[in-house]
Amino acid sequence: MDALADSLKALERRFGRVQYETIEIETSLASDYREEMGDNLMRRFFSFEKPVARGSLPELKGICNKIEPMFADNVGDFVFRTVNIDPGILTPDSLAMASHREYNHRLYLRDGVFAEVALIYGRGRFMRLPWTIADYYDNEAIVFFKRVRDSFELVEQDDQARV
Repeated sequence: MDALADSLKALERRFGRVQYETIEIETSLASDYREEMGDNLMRRFFSFEKPVARGSLPELKGICNKIEPMFADNVGDFVFRTVNIDPGILTPDSLAMASHREYNHRLYLRDGVFAEVALIYGRGRFMRLPWTIADYYDNEAIVFFKRVRDSFELVEQDDQARV
């Protein structure tokens, strides 16, 4: 079983085909997930063809939380994830990521989901914030986010964004 490919198929059933994707990026959070997911963790970003409503971050997090266990390894009562799907919403102005963890820079939305603005767009480029993890401003990631942002239709509705 290829957990990444299979989880992408599940996501594509909900959000349409993958529109853009990155190569593997070394994650800066590897130590946080080592016990659960092992060493040499990599991150990839994907964008899907169907726009989503800007206010849908809690629903997106819920969908991802249902997909992750489908590809997990169960050992006794413990679930070892083989994929960690962190949904985000990219708009022309920012990248907001969903989390179940509360921190001082995250806003509570609902259903146990918090939003964190990871990048803002201004003066023709993406800019990080003091809490932005390195994965999001890796050159590969910035090129990806810019490419997705550039793909937005000029007349796209105000309440639409990309996952």
